[in-house]
This record gives sequence, structure tokens and C-alpha cells, in this order.
Amino acid sequence: MAIDGDAGILAIATRKARAASVEVQFDHGLSWRLPYPDGQFDRIVSSLFFHHLSWEDKQRTAREVFRVLKPGGELHVADWGRATGPLMRAGFLAVQALDGFRNTQDNVAGRLVELFRGARFADVAQTETFSTVFGTLALYGAVRAVSASAA
Repeated sequence: MAIDGDAGILAIATRKARAASVEVQFDHGLSWRLPYPDGQFDRIVSSLFFHHLSWEDKQRTAREVFRVLKPGGELHVADWGRATGPLMRAGFLAVQALDGFRNTQDNVAGRLVELFRGARFADVAQTETFSTVFGTLALYGAVRAVSASAA
């Protein structure tokens, strides 16, 4: 299952999935208002998405992802993270010029761990980083805790 707010992107994805003979359900919706019931998913994966959002929309999205995950469900995110050095910081300036300095600043500041903790996720961690021509790509993991206190 995949979701996007842009109907044109969904049409492209649908064509690509068909061409690859892959069955995927594509849904139209916004990340902060997911069209799914509470506790529906075991895992949610996000790739290079959060840096497009304002801090407020990042928070709304993280809370919404928490809502649709089952207790014990996992969140896996690949997105831009805190630069691991001056060269990685310089590389990320190109991304910021294209995607906006304001919304990408949270990523550069390394605030995604804080974001997911603030949405009540447990076991939040930046698990790995990769140096790329456009900056530091980071992998994050988090879990919706099983205990009632995290619900």
C-alpha cells in the first residue's frame, strides 16, 4: 500500500507498478490526515519525504503515523539528517535551494529523533548514515510501544 497527495504522481506510480507486474494499492491522501483506521499497519516506511514538510506538518504527520500503526508496529524513515561534516553540509545546500531552507532546516539540525519521540514513539534512533553527493542521508527507526501508557 502506498499513499501520495499528488494524483499525477499516483498515476505515474500505477503505470510503473503495472509495467513491473507488481501489485500495489495506491491511495490518494495527505500525510497528516491518513485515510486509514487506527492501528491498521505493522510497518510504515517513508523515503525522502519528511524534509519537504514544515515543522508543524512534520509533527502532524508523525502523530498520524503513530495513530495508524498497530501497537508494536515499526516506523522506518530514510531522509536527510545532520551533516556529518563540512563537505556533507555543503552538498546539502543544493537540496535546500530546491526544497526550501525553512522546511529542510529541521533535518540539518538533526531534529527527526526529537520529532518521533514527541509523537510518542519508543526506541527512536538514528541507526545509520550515508554520505552522498547531496549531503548526509540518515536512517531512523521507531516503534509504537505496546504498553497502554504509550497509546
